[in-house]
Amino acid sequence: MKGVLANYTALTGRAPLVPDWSYGLWLSTSFTTDYDERNVLDFVDGMAERDIPLSVLHFDCRWMKELEWCNFAWDESKFPNPEGLFAKLHERGLRVCVWINSYIGQKSPLFEEGAKHGYFIKRTDGSVWQWDKWQAGMAIVDFTNPEAVAWYQGYLKKLVAMGVDCFKTDFGERIPTEDVRYYDGSDPELMHNYYTLLYNKAVYNVLVETKGKDKAILFARSATVGGQCYPVHRGGDCSSNYPSMAESLRAGLSFGMSGFGYWSHGIAGFEDEATPDLYKRWAQFGLLSLHSRYHGSTAYKVPWLYGDEAADVCREFVELKDSLRPYLERSAHETHETGVPMMRAMVLEFQDDPTCEDIDTQYMLGSDILVAPVFNSEGIARFYVPDTGDGAPWRNLITGAEYEPGRWYTERYDYHTLPVLARPGTDPCHV
Repeated sequence: MKGVLANYTALTGRAPLVPDWSYGLWLSTSFTTDYDERNVLDFVDGMAERDIPLSVLHFDCRWMKELEWCNFAWDESKFPNPEGLFAKLHERGLRVCVWINSYIGQKSPLFEEGAKHGYFIKRTDGSVWQWDKWQAGMAIVDFTNPEAVAWYQGYLKKLVAMGVDCFKTDFGERIPTEDVRYYDGSDPELMHNYYTLLYNKAVYNVLVETKGKDKAILFARSATVGGQCYPVHRGGDCSSNYPSMAESLRAGLSFGMSGFGYWSHGIAGFEDEATPDLYKRWAQFGLLSLHSRYHGSTAYKVPWLYGDEAADVCREFVELKDSLRPYLERSAHETHETGVPMMRAMVLEFQDDPTCEDIDTQYMLGSDILVAPVFNSEGIARFYVPDTGDGAPWRNLITGAEYEPGRWYTERYDYHTLPVLARPGTDPCHV
């Protein structure tokens, strides 16, 4: 199977390396929440007061004026001095991520400019294709037009010059296929998938140009063949419950088997409100995933809103992940060179073990760490330990307990422990 992925990614492209800081914790303002500079600084202060290491602060959609998405301009009523705010965040060792998409609402100051110069997807009669689904009268940037690409990238470069370090590229999949004409004459049916590649490529290349090779990273939503060249991609807007948590892992493992080296998901879900129990269990899972981000829809996801223990769990698992940073970086080089994903289905690492063929509730993080999240409120984990060939036991990185291979285990775990097992003969915390 690894050979298949190697051949496939040799043809379609392999994931580049990502900056080492991206493996730390990302904290989002969440989607529909109303926030300003004071909220952002309170979040950062709250994490520091609880000794929770933080790497990235993400500003979701409301950094721009509502109904003007995207205008790529900061709402002065909430952020009177964004450059000054970014400087404060950078002084604390944080990176800045902002939400964008390829839609330009009719109320955006950029709409008239884009329409005048032919930068938007058009109808077959030559008029601008518009829709009211996301923003009133929104248009969609036509990335088959080189001048439109340069125009769009120009606004992103201004944001980078202000202090933005990376972008969350939202949407890209809601692309019309009827009564549509592209600048280069592309077939609209084929462009439905290909559009997202052009979109993420345009944004990613801005970061390569301004930050340097292997220093660029996105938080992308949509994908198609070849999209692995513009990482990282995340799971969709899932519900805040245990079935959705399990579905997220299942989707991520499938994604990795499709040639994508990196994958992430929203800790504690997106829709609805997470319970403290779910929040802590998903934090364990999320902080033992490649890229770890707290993000929600209507609710903030800062740990202390879910209890003191949630903050403790967050801190402990961030620290565990930080201890694995050299191991993750080594694994990333393997992904970059071979096309094998960093988060792997068990069958990918143990192809000759028939028990691993359909396991989808545990995974390998790189080649040497087995992770089995808890997917229920009872704290029960059921997991399988494969034999690496010599019958040697696996060791839990948190508790030190050893597990004989070739059998299933059913155990109860508190919020501070989890099946996180090191392959026999390895020490991922000391690479």
